[in-house]
Amino acid sequence: MYLDDRTIRLQLWDTAGQERFRSLIPSYIRDSSVCVVVYDITNRNSFLNTSKWIDDVRAERGTDVIIVLVGNKTDLNDKRQVTVDEGEKKAKEYNIMFIETSAKAGYNVKALFRKIGQALPGMESHSEDGQRETLTKVDLTDTSARKEEASSCAC
Repeated sequence: MYLDDRTIRLQLWDTAGQERFRSLIPSYIRDSSVCVVVYDITNRNSFLNTSKWIDDVRAERGTDVIIVLVGNKTDLNDKRQVTVDEGEKKAKEYNIMFIETSAKAGYNVKALFRKIGQALPGMESHSEDGQRETLTKVDLTDTSARKEEASSCAC
């Protein structure tokens, strides 16, 4: 993707939260700069399972990885079981980024990847006084407004 004056390449590994692939997850996490933990806003169990995924990432990488908690399926807002506030609260507890998206409608998907790109080590921006500064954390919180049993982790 193009980001400011650079081209960055994002390689995504989607584990889809399936237990049969669980043994492979540590090898994905070990070599990743970012882990995106996704839950379905219409499925409370998928939200509850995100703690396990975040803990797994922290156990493997500590704080040396960017983690983003993503509430997906905002196009099904009328079936919502997890509030935006609950997502924001969990993200704050874990000191990670948060955003809600709709992969189906394309809502906030580009914003998610743009912010991930900006948060990657080595990406720099200019501060108001013209000095270069490295972006270390980006707040992806967006409070505006596929059924899966488990949350997933894309690292």
